[in-house]
Parts: sequence; structure tokens; C-alpha cells
Amino acid sequence: MNSTAIQNNSVKKAHKQALKALLPYGMLATKKWLAEQGLSVHAIDNAVKTDTLLPLAKGVYSQYSRSVSWEGVVASMQRMDVNKADSLPSIIVGGLSALSLSGLSQYLSLGNRPHIHLYAQDTLPRWLGRLSLPVDCEGHSTKTLWPEWLLKDTAFIKLHEWAVELPPVYFSCPEKALLELLVDLPDAVSFEHADELMQGLVNLSPRKLDTLLKACKSVKAKRLFFWLASRQAYPWLRKLNVKDYDLGSGKRVVAKSGKLDTEFLITVPSHMVTTSKG
Repeated sequence: MNSTAIQNNSVKKAHKQALKALLPYGMLATKKWLAEQGLSVHAIDNAVKTDTLLPLAKGVYSQYSRSVSWEGVVASMQRMDVNKADSLPSIIVGGLSALSLSGLSQYLSLGNRPHIHLYAQDTLPRWLGRLSLPVDCEGHSTKTLWPEWLLKDTAFIKLHEWAVELPPVYFSCPEKALLELLVDLPDAVSFEHADELMQGLVNLSPRKLDTLLKACKSVKAKRLFFWLASRQAYPWLRKLNVKDYDLGSGKRVVAKSGKLDTEFLITVPSHMVTTSKG
């Protein structure tokens, strides 16, 4: 074997080792991201030709298997999203999905296809829509909900360790997830469902809630939070003074054809008014 052949074999071996490290079983990656990690376009194309890289969609690959779990999809997306300046990805599992990961909802287990709520400042990557996934991913903008500084605070993020030696899935803590889902009430989440969820939130942190409520940009979410929380009268609620938070002014229609709650000035379902206090 001449020196050129030996050199080529060494290069191929190095590429395979790099791919093994960059793209372990259960993860996916885009061509752009692999190139940013140091793999040449030529090496990537050769890996595809030899079935070392398996195409999931145009420009998106996995190794070993084309079957990737929702955790693998989200963990991969978050890994590729993190830049050197930030310790957290800009795409986070939130709302109902985050509450489920905290064990506070059975939402993910309902039906054959999990529905994953992803919260991000920008739109989700286009390649996500080109994949044939075992989940439905729904994107939610955080621009009208959270200031940028809060999205970079690890105090409001939890880690879902879904596989040994693979990156975790980042998701919102229960306090943050609750406010995220209330933004979509009642179109995507019913009053009754939100009330059931609140019944299980007995151990929320008033310290975290204080920071989140002061940072939250959604008057609707904050008013709904206090209205739902007042129905349960949890000890943590007594540590939060409603006057400390900006709840805006004027009446807000949340439940169409509902009745006005005179304390928080939001319309709520008529059948829930009589039990909203006391």
C-alpha cells in the first residue's frame, strides 16, 4: 500500500471517529452543524454514500438508525442551538410539556403521538418540519412573554436526563411553565384543564414566582395565574402580594360569554365563578 492510500485510510478513519463522537446513537445533526464542527463537506458526502450517515431529510442526518425519539430530536436541536456565548439553548421545552416532564401532568402520555411545546425567541428550525417524527412539535414565541435576560437564567431551567451519556433535554421549571401555558388559555388549554393542573402545584417556589411575575410581559397570564391560584389558597400564594406586580388596567375578555371576576378583571367561565373564592 503506497503512502497516498495509507494517508487516505487514516483520513477516513479519523472522519469515522469524529462522526462517532459528534453523532452518537439516538441523536441527529444537520450538515451545516457537522461542517461547523470541523468535518469537510466532502467527508460528510462520503459518509452519506457509504451509509455511515443516514439521511432523515435534506441536510439532516443520524447514525446507526433512522428512528430518533422526541427526546433525541429536541436534545439534538438544543445542542446545535447553543453558541459559545450562552450556556443555555434559545429553544426550551415549556408549558404543558415541561409540566409533564416535572411529573405534574400526564399530558405527554395522552394519545399515540406526543405533542411537544417548544418556546423560543425565533421560529423553530425549518428542517424540523421536514422530518418524519414520532411527535408533533409546536413552536411558541417568547418575545411577548419573557425578557431576554430571564431566558438565560439557569434558575428557571431543569434538565431531563433521558439517556446515558447523551445531552439532556432543557425544560422550564414548573413556575415558568405554568405562566407559559396560561398565555394560550382558552384556545389551546381549557380553563378546566388549567384548574386541574393548578390543583397539583402545591409546592411552587414563591421566590421563583416573584421573579417570574415581575419579569413576565403577559398581563393575561399574570391575571389568570392569580385567579387560578386564589381558588386553591396554597401557603406559597400568601407570600406573593398582588400589588407588587404589573397587572395592567381595564377589563380583559378571556372566556367569551363568561362572567367578570371583579378582583382580577378577567372574564371566566360562569360555572367557575361561584367557587373562585373562599
